[in-house]
Amino acid sequence: MTQAAIYPEVSHRAEIPILSIRNLSISYQAKRGWVQAVRNVNLDVRMGEALALIGESGSGKTTLGLEIVRLLPSNARVPQGEILYQKIKKNSGGLGPTVDVMNLGTQALRQFRWKECAMVFQAALNAFNPVLRVSDQFADTARAHGYKQGRELEERAKELFHLVRLEPERVWKAYPHELSGGMRQRVLIALGLLLEPQLLILDEPTTALDILTQRNIMDVLKDLRTQLNFSMIFISHDLSLAAELADRVATMYAGRVVEVSDVYTTFKHPHHPYTIGLIKAVPTLTTHKDNISSIPGSPPDLINMPAGCKFHPRCPLADDRCRHEEPNLEPTTNPDHLVACWKWKTARLDMTA
Repeated sequence: MTQAAIYPEVSHRAEIPILSIRNLSISYQAKRGWVQAVRNVNLDVRMGEALALIGESGSGKTTLGLEIVRLLPSNARVPQGEILYQKIKKNSGGLGPTVDVMNLGTQALRQFRWKECAMVFQAALNAFNPVLRVSDQFADTARAHGYKQGRELEERAKELFHLVRLEPERVWKAYPHELSGGMRQRVLIALGLLLEPQLLILDEPTTALDILTQRNIMDVLKDLRTQLNFSMIFISHDLSLAAELADRVATMYAGRVVEVSDVYTTFKHPHHPYTIGLIKAVPTLTTHKDNISSIPGSPPDLINMPAGCKFHPRCPLADDRCRHEEPNLEPTTNPDHLVACWKWKTARLDMTA
């Protein structure tokens, strides 16, 4: 059954944010000081959409995803911010209460994880208990959330295996080491969808997989979204995958979201110099080698950050204002296209030249 059938009153409300992140900051304690992993992030995930988080390693993408499900390590602190989640009543189809995930107690948080929001982690092998069969791991998850057991659980799991293009009879009784990397990743996706969550977070789901397996995973995800209509946050540094899967794209740099727009605008008319640099660094079938260029320099030290715009030491357009004032995320001429850059008009012209 699709979510359009489950939620008849809200299936047409594509602009309703199912998740709203407001002024969220996250730091990690290290020997040299506090690592500012996420800084003042404001971001919405709309109902039924796929939002891609892109950026270099260390930009804060995974930290943001982990905090949404409250799984940060013990050396992390969250000095400010809200994560507002819009519940939907499955029985009536109406909107339920909005809850702040940051304030959920132990039991409420357990219900939120997996039933409302699930996360598919990067290393599928590490996400499974190596001494338990796949069937036992599904049973543990179902038991922890008061979900169906026995024959009903097996039928539900095998239905999901079909959706992710796996042979149910082979996978159900298998140990994780008996499956290939792509199969384990698809089992993890099926496990994430077991309790029919409204939001699925995928952290680099195709990393370390060969190109054909990546293709298979991407096709599976697109088919699942069509059939189940859940919202999705896709964390990746692979721009080609983000371009194919996402409806909107948020670019992160030095812990902040520096540009947000629909996928077409992001890749055809980017405004932030960092987004432009990322796109220019990716070779395509039609790109001449002379048109491929890397972003100069290195990401900033997240403990001792530069003043002003954190990208200014690497930006060819930086001026004195960029070096002293950090821009906010604000609309361009398109109200749905947000960018944090003082020079975005010049950057846009430079990209289209």
